[in-house]
Amino acid sequence: MLKKRDDFEDILEERRHSSDLRYALKCYTPVLYKGLSPCRASELKSMVLQSDQLQYVINQVSKEMGRTAEEVQAEASTILDEMAHRLQISTVRFFAFTLSKIFKTLFRSICVNEEGIQRLQQAIHEHPVILLPSHRSYMDFLLMSYVLYTYDLSVPVIAAGMDFMGMKIVGEMLRMSGAFFIRRSFGGDKLYWAVFSEYVQIMVKSGFAPVEFFLEGTRSRTAKSLTPKLGLLNIVIDPFLKGEVFDISLVPVSISYERVLEEALYARELLGVPKPKESTSGLFKARKVLSEDYGSIHIYFGQPVSVRALAEGKVNRCQFNLTPRHIPRKPGEEIQSFVNDLAYRLVRSQEENMVLTPWVLLAFLLLQNQAVGNERGMSLDELTEQAAWVRDLSRQFGAFLHWPESLCAGGGDKQDVLLFFCSPLESEMPHSAMTSEEELLNRAVIILSCASYRNQALHLFIRPALLAVAIQAASSNKKQEVYNSFSFLWNMFSNEFILCPGAAVQDFEEACYLLVKSGALQISQQEILVSGRGHRTLAFLANILDPFLEGYQVRKCKFPIEGAVELS
Repeated sequence: MLKKRDDFEDILEERRHSSDLRYALKCYTPVLYKGLSPCRASELKSMVLQSDQLQYVINQVSKEMGRTAEEVQAEASTILDEMAHRLQISTVRFFAFTLSKIFKTLFRSICVNEEGIQRLQQAIHEHPVILLPSHRSYMDFLLMSYVLYTYDLSVPVIAAGMDFMGMKIVGEMLRMSGAFFIRRSFGGDKLYWAVFSEYVQIMVKSGFAPVEFFLEGTRSRTAKSLTPKLGLLNIVIDPFLKGEVFDISLVPVSISYERVLEEALYARELLGVPKPKESTSGLFKARKVLSEDYGSIHIYFGQPVSVRALAEGKVNRCQFNLTPRHIPRKPGEEIQSFVNDLAYRLVRSQEENMVLTPWVLLAFLLLQNQAVGNERGMSLDELTEQAAWVRDLSRQFGAFLHWPESLCAGGGDKQDVLLFFCSPLESEMPHSAMTSEEELLNRAVIILSCASYRNQALHLFIRPALLAVAIQAASSNKKQEVYNSFSFLWNMFSNEFILCPGAAVQDFEEACYLLVKSGALQISQQEILVSGRGHRTLAFLANILDPFLEGYQVRKCKFPIEGAVELS
């Protein structure tokens, strides 16, 4: 039985039939944490500079560097000026008006699960909230603020890279819409780390606005989830661990694009073309994207995750009573393990609520067809039949599909089906006037773009795919032998995909369940047998991993079965 999903509402529908100016100037009275009044940027800065924790570090740095405390305090103030947001409602309203115009041009719809919005509204009222969106495009943080403003929720304060601050005018406008800027790396700069962590933690403790950052750290150029970065997550849960707040709500948000604006740019970066530097002039040059259709966006606000509930029985918070709260301390192994598990859980939640379109599944078929060297390609009838088969398999695996009824097998005009399937690549098709080198580059861009669409659904198939390859590699059909192969593959790919640490047995059991459910396997207590109709499913799944296995083989990776554990 498929689990119930929240319904989506297209927030652009109303924008197409009413005044954008009236929308931007609407009465905006967002619910705040425990009814607090909004905090001005100057008050926030004063709270940070006067905090016991920062003063302790300032005195330490003063002694270590042989400088006066006043000099170090002035440097901390300069760092804070460089970093801090200056949220102003007038700038938020300007962006609301401008983005409405842009989004209506770029996208057919922006669909939001309103039940998730209601859950978020309740969470903001009760506890400090941390918003954790998936990160596939520069549009992510603009969309988040736009959606929250639309639903009369507090606009978040957003961690942004220093690259944006260098953009004339735009950088300051982002700062005034809630962005705070952080360096990509701090090195051993103890003072910068203290200012940054204290600034973020005071925003969390005060609850004046939700804090937003990307667990993956940077945009995924391949549309595959990246291994989570733990630095900011450690910082935002620290007030809970120290008992400074009762609880913190972590809200995973899944942003699914039919097309991302940077799709061709990403492919070229993967081919070695240097990433263009963020600049205001570059932003204006990119306005040609306004002439293209980027389809629909689905934004799913997941269930708020209570840090208090997850920490119960896993973290002993009494250890934080042994030293004064203002003295910085590195997290111990217990805390590091808890935060790591939490980060993987949150990214998995993002993946599970991604909305997949027909083109994502078609990319699997087209790439596999190319990989086997099928020069004749596929007929439209064959493509439609295989698409319906992959769609049904995906649903059995629990996919969150946006599949228009007109595209179901046997329904709709086949030319419409073909146009729908191929439209994401129309802008990348080679032109006859190109040189052979340019044409080769463009064809490579098309293949990599296809791969990025395929990667959007890897989370859905990865565990059954690991099991399919394990069945091929095992020396027998004994369940333990198959698990040993699975365990080796699982460990080999643990940094390639989002595989939660220590969950190999759980993932094996999940893969077995899904393949039995789909009719591909029959499993007894001791053996795993492939059913008559299971060969097609296992071949499809094994082919998914082929590009990744080949990549590892290029690095001369061998295939011994080591480190396996006994199944209970």
